Amino acid sequence: MIKYHPQQELLSLHIKGELPLSMSLAISAHAEMCSICQQKLNALTESETVNVFDNDVESNISVDIDSQMSTLLAQMMQNTLDDLDAKPAEAYIEGVTEVTVKDQSYPLPRAFRHQIKAQWQGIGKVSRLRLDTGEEHARASLLHIAPQGEIPEHTHKGSELTLLLAGEFSDEYNTYKPGDFMLLDENHQHSPKTMTGCLCYTIVDAPLYFTKGFSKLLNPIGELIY
Repeated sequence: MIKYHPQQELLSLHIKGELPLSMSLAISAHAEMCSICQQKLNALTESETVNVFDNDVESNISVDIDSQMSTLLAQMMQNTLDDLDAKPAEAYIEGVTEVTVKDQSYPLPRAFRHQIKAQWQGIGKVSRLRLDTGEEHARASLLHIAPQGEIPEHTHKGSELTLLLAGEFSDEYNTYKPGDFMLLDENHQHSPKTMTGCLCYTIVDAPLYFTKGFSKLLNPIGELIY
């Protein structure tokens, strides 16, 4: 059962198209896994549509709705037919439907299927695959932790979003299941670990700050590895 969900404000910004791509991908992927948030997004979409329509009416925009809709639908249909004729079949491939890491394959939410263009990199039980979202500071990645693996204890110089896609992991706060959506900041310090392995989607906008043991030696090069 999913315990952690995006805040209502994030859902609203997502519907309005006001989130950066990295966060929008996270919301879309979470909604694929969470019927509760999908219903909320549907309701917000309907509400936003009504608001836009009402604003048009209040602005005294006088249109012949039936005529305009008929024309619009005809144009959309023709454009669709033109696109089907013009584009090769390869253009409609659904993208990467699963990823394989450490001999384990994981199905991907549809939101990520056209974002997978890099290769896995990592050390030991932790592997990462970068997603190119075109953002200057935020780093979006698929993060895999193999069974019995963990990320050393750290805090955050900025914010960190984690969406658990498969498997399980736990930290000082809780145990997480697929679909859980967690936002942490500099007020949180934790050491995620997994017994059976997990695949996550993560976004960080500043380097992690390691706080314990030999991992503290990584802090001087944090800008290069986050």
